[in-house]
Amino acid sequence: MSLQTIPSDVADHRPNRPEDVQALEADARLRDDIRLLGRILGDTVRDQEGADVFDLVERIRQTSIRFHRDEDRLARRELEQILDSMSTSETVRIVRAFSYFSHLANIAEDQNNIRQMRSRSAANGSGVLAETLVKAKAAGIDADALRSFFKTALVSPVLTAHPTEVRRKSTMDREMEIAALLDRRERVALTADEAAASDEQLRREVLTLWQTNLLRRTKLTVLDVVANGLSFYDYTFLREVPRLVNALEDRLEEGGEQAASELASFLKMGSWIGGDRDGNPFVTADVMRGTLRLQSSRVMQFYLEELHVLGSELSIAAHLADVSEELRNLAERSPDTSPHRSGEPYRLAVSGIYARLTATAEKLEVEITRRPVGKGAPYESVKELQADLDVLHRSLISNNARVIARGRLRLLRRAVDCFGFHLARLDIRQNSAVHERTIAELMDAANPGMSYLALGEDARISLLTNELRSTRALVSPFVKYSDETMGELNVFHAAAEAHAKFGSDAIPQCIISMCKGMSDMLEVAVLLKEVGLVHPSGRSAINIVPLFETIEDLQASSAIMDRMLSLHDYRRLVDSRGSVQEVMLGYSDSNKDGGFVTSGWELYKAEIGLVDVFERHHVRLRLFHGRGGSVGRGGGPSYDAIVAQPGGAVNGPIRITEQGEIISSKYSNAEVGRNNLEILAAATLDASLLRPRESAPRREYLIAMDELSKLAFKAYRGLVYETEGFVDYFWSSTVINEIATLNIGSRPASRKKTRAIEDLRAIPWVFSWAQCRLMLPGWYGFGSAVEQWIAEHPEQGMPFLKELYKQWPFFRMLLSNMDMVLAKSSIAIASRYAELVPDEALREKIFGRIRREWHSCIETLLDIMGQDRLLQGNPLLERSVRHRFPYLDPLNHVQVELLREHRAQNPDEQVLRGIQLTINGISAGLRNTG
Repeated sequence: MSLQTIPSDVADHRPNRPEDVQALEADARLRDDIRLLGRILGDTVRDQEGADVFDLVERIRQTSIRFHRDEDRLARRELEQILDSMSTSETVRIVRAFSYFSHLANIAEDQNNIRQMRSRSAANGSGVLAETLVKAKAAGIDADALRSFFKTALVSPVLTAHPTEVRRKSTMDREMEIAALLDRRERVALTADEAAASDEQLRREVLTLWQTNLLRRTKLTVLDVVANGLSFYDYTFLREVPRLVNALEDRLEEGGEQAASELASFLKMGSWIGGDRDGNPFVTADVMRGTLRLQSSRVMQFYLEELHVLGSELSIAAHLADVSEELRNLAERSPDTSPHRSGEPYRLAVSGIYARLTATAEKLEVEITRRPVGKGAPYESVKELQADLDVLHRSLISNNARVIARGRLRLLRRAVDCFGFHLARLDIRQNSAVHERTIAELMDAANPGMSYLALGEDARISLLTNELRSTRALVSPFVKYSDETMGELNVFHAAAEAHAKFGSDAIPQCIISMCKGMSDMLEVAVLLKEVGLVHPSGRSAINIVPLFETIEDLQASSAIMDRMLSLHDYRRLVDSRGSVQEVMLGYSDSNKDGGFVTSGWELYKAEIGLVDVFERHHVRLRLFHGRGGSVGRGGGPSYDAIVAQPGGAVNGPIRITEQGEIISSKYSNAEVGRNNLEILAAATLDASLLRPRESAPRREYLIAMDELSKLAFKAYRGLVYETEGFVDYFWSSTVINEIATLNIGSRPASRKKTRAIEDLRAIPWVFSWAQCRLMLPGWYGFGSAVEQWIAEHPEQGMPFLKELYKQWPFFRMLLSNMDMVLAKSSIAIASRYAELVPDEALREKIFGRIRREWHSCIETLLDIMGQDRLLQGNPLLERSVRHRFPYLDPLNHVQVELLREHRAQNPDEQVLRGIQLTINGISAGLRNTG
């Protein structure tokens, strides 16, 4: 594909600062990479599909540029004529070409990001975490205080499955090969022969990618999704998590004495994949057991491979170097009887550890491919494995071999501390309504004549707290319960088994979706008591975590937690968990419920209220942020989001979901993954120790934001929930129907079998608006809210809002995210999707409102931010978005035509396949889905 027409936005720019020159050089190299990959893809299309298809691709691209740039009506007609004249098979080939270009452009961008990241690091001599440590030192926080902070800190990215994750692992593998080839060209001075071989290898990989299915042919099972998620541990987490913690430990020791103890492993991975049952009937007790086995198998295999290499490295001979007595004892217990290793105690000790770890894997019933040199007794706990590795460490340190101890052994010891035998902490999650029905069935069976569902909240609380204190079982072996109740009880039994088998860190949290009251939390406590994870004496082996999701629930969250922490029987459970209570906040559903502005504000206010409640009760608050990948679901830059929290909301521990569709962009490359992990750690440190403990710089800011939120809420609800016919408009003008045909997840798109917006999951809701390029959940209501607020407050007006933007991180983040999402939107493209609505009056009424709000939002946003155009303050992203449109827009145009065909009952199966391919390509072009 020809890329010679990509506009140069720097031709007339005369840089005079070193960073400007560097940015321009990076941009030029990015365009060189895109041109290279585009040229290879173009050659591939010409070779594989013929010159006619290649020429057609070029015509469509150039016409699309004219349409997008100028909303040119002639270009629109020309584009429609081209698309109408194509056969279905031609259309599919065109779609594949543009989709693959989006994927290849992403690779080039990722490599450019790595290039710039390395350049900054070389210039500054450090990364973002090291820079934050410098700030901490300047603020008077010394290394001992930082070590003390990390002792109780927790930074936990939690990987979640995603019902609109469109990328196949097979295509990701090919893309990673292409990225590796580009990376090598960047870092190594190739000879002419090597350069030619590299070109040929690139062409081979692009051709293989072209001939690989972009779409899955079969539906994924939950365990398929688990396996896909585990691949990111191989790519990034297993090595980069230990390296990051060790690097931080080294930083804290610079210029001072070595600390008495090692830095606490504050970075712990979490997962929902295989434990999240909310609306997913396919996550059962057996699936959860399978998930835990797969996780354990992956980490055990890693340990064994590392031990195998470590054994080959530690060839230290006993007659050439002293060893400790405890190391000798460990070596003597080894089952390795090879005469070749008789004088090599470290190798013998490693062989013994290897044998014991293999026996442990067999005991845990997890698959491994390696076999030991002899039999060993299984480890009873991960602490026993750590103790043996510590013996190796101490012996090397005490005998002047610190540099050896700091190699592979150090990373392995840290990995064992971070990942244990379970790899990731699996959360179990279920909707409060399911828990309620389960408890109702158990209570009614145990108390004939009772109707639990008919009881009021206070009566339920009294009944449940009495049950918590009771030593008798609630479940009877003589009662036949419903399948749903048995399924729930089986999951809790499986969680108890996991604690016994893998340790309590295997499943440390039980999350209650749509938590609306105290009884929702107490119901879970009673169910946990039935399987022994909660004891009548007031001890709990697991955290009970409410998830507040809707606007109404966020507003009630502080009052609910105030009453819960005042309830003696529940407070005992919290105290048994170290007086730490986790609360999860849902960004996705609150956005769908109340719109972007109100969702962000109510989340912020909920945090302010929770901080106050928890301080009064002397309980430590740990917030779990359920952020999505897209702005419409709480996404956006992680660092900005964390430091924009109200004072006291981040106080050491924080957990954040990493949603399925952006896990691959963040963590499939080890270097990028390490940087993203650093960002989370640095932001947590910054927000916890370096930010003022205040809700906002001035009280007037809170008042103004509250008023803006109410106005935006009214505008959003007025459109989405109160406009007659809006549901029909949504289902007609987006790909929501067609999403269900894609084999892209294991979870249904809707909670119930209805078309109601209330029952639709937030992820496909946002996904659908992204596909038609409106991105409505990420901005709607802001423009009209600002206009009305200024009309009501003429004495403050726009200058006051500009002050908010400059002085308040929360407001700045809110607008920055809108800036990003609006830049990816296109009202011209969206107008074509509106034409899919058969009712012309409905179409004009609703799209007219959306168009007016879109223009108003952009106008007010630019005014407040002091910009002439969207993304003016982020030139790198601005160029990225602009470069993508010529390849992204045609996919939208084709998608509209194919949707028309499909909805007109065209029986050609290639029509649906074409739609599915466009969904994939548009998702890649936008770099997020839902």
